[in-house]
Amino acid sequence: MQRTIAMVLALAVGAPAAAQTVRVGFLGVYSGAFAPLGEYIDKGAKLYMKNNADKLPPGVKIELVVRDAGGPNPDKAKQLVQEMVVRDKIQILTGLVFTPNALAIAPLATEAKLPTAIMNAGASVITTRSPYLARFSFTLWQSSYPLGQWAAKKYKSAYILVSDFGAGHDSEAAFEKGFSDGGGQIVAKVRMPLQSPDFVPFMQRVKDTKPDILFAFIPAGKQATAIMKAYGELGLDKAGIKFIGPGDITTDEELPNMGDVALGALTAHHYSAAADRPANKAFVAAWRKEYGANSTPNFMAVGAWDAMDAIYQAIREQRGKIDPDKTMEIFKNYTNPNSPRGPIAIDPETRDIVQNEYIREVRRVGGQLANVEIETIPHVKDQWKELNKQK
Repeated sequence: MQRTIAMVLALAVGAPAAAQTVRVGFLGVYSGAFAPLGEYIDKGAKLYMKNNADKLPPGVKIELVVRDAGGPNPDKAKQLVQEMVVRDKIQILTGLVFTPNALAIAPLATEAKLPTAIMNAGASVITTRSPYLARFSFTLWQSSYPLGQWAAKKYKSAYILVSDFGAGHDSEAAFEKGFSDGGGQIVAKVRMPLQSPDFVPFMQRVKDTKPDILFAFIPAGKQATAIMKAYGELGLDKAGIKFIGPGDITTDEELPNMGDVALGALTAHHYSAAADRPANKAFVAAWRKEYGANSTPNFMAVGAWDAMDAIYQAIREQRGKIDPDKTMEIFKNYTNPNSPRGPIAIDPETRDIVQNEYIREVRRVGGQLANVEIETIPHVKDQWKELNKQK
């Protein structure tokens, strides 16, 4: 009897906090080589919160419980999420920069019934690992597969270079299928170390092979500049080898560091800071007002912005009283016709994002390098799931 009374009292004490303060776990990356990636996600989320505080129900506030995974570190990610669930009593989880971390926490999300809004991690398989995961970012199949189809109409041979982890493997497989199905020939496939690779030897092999195009995927950020500079230093551009890939190879914030060698690079991606959509112009203006006129948001910032929009919607519709299954239903039916990247929605069957993909070319606009959208592929689902549906 005493134990039952104690349990009732504990629930009674916890209920008002749940109704007034929603605890959102934020698993980011703030240290190590990939800290700049985590910085953009952190800034995107906090910018949304600052600019949309009035969209919460009266009397309800969000408490972010922030933790640092330090990079692709699945064991640490699992430990941190366990602590946030047990000790911090988080009700929603978000962040998740890297695929290995997202895969590691998937069983915890299922066990704890923890609604999880993925802001970045891009391997297709992630959302199949738990019914409590929804992705508001992208998959590598969304960009790499249609890019392969598009490239096969213009080029005959391709060399594939990718970072050796889940997202890289997806990008490789997706481009290869799209390009080969279109009649193109893959002359070589090479996987590079994820951490601190020296791109020069890899570029030399590409140059010696003389393909029409080099398709590459690496984690966005500083590695994008490093691989672009290696491409230029070894003269692959002058040898007539076109550089293409998903948007990670020409991330908006790194373009100023790349120099003219990036001109003409072709990518498929769901976002460009240079896009002239009104929602994107407003987003970029808000970003620069907050973080400086010379700062440029990227696709990771937009993934964070849109995931927070979905979290705010779930909180509004439940008036701050978070039920895990109701939250997932809201996530699964989320739509936004005016995201900075264009219209987006979550596919309720897969809990993955549906969005436009843009074929982009690096050009000089107003004296600055920019990813200019030259073609639109509308309403793209995760192609891996589409191709692997049960017949």
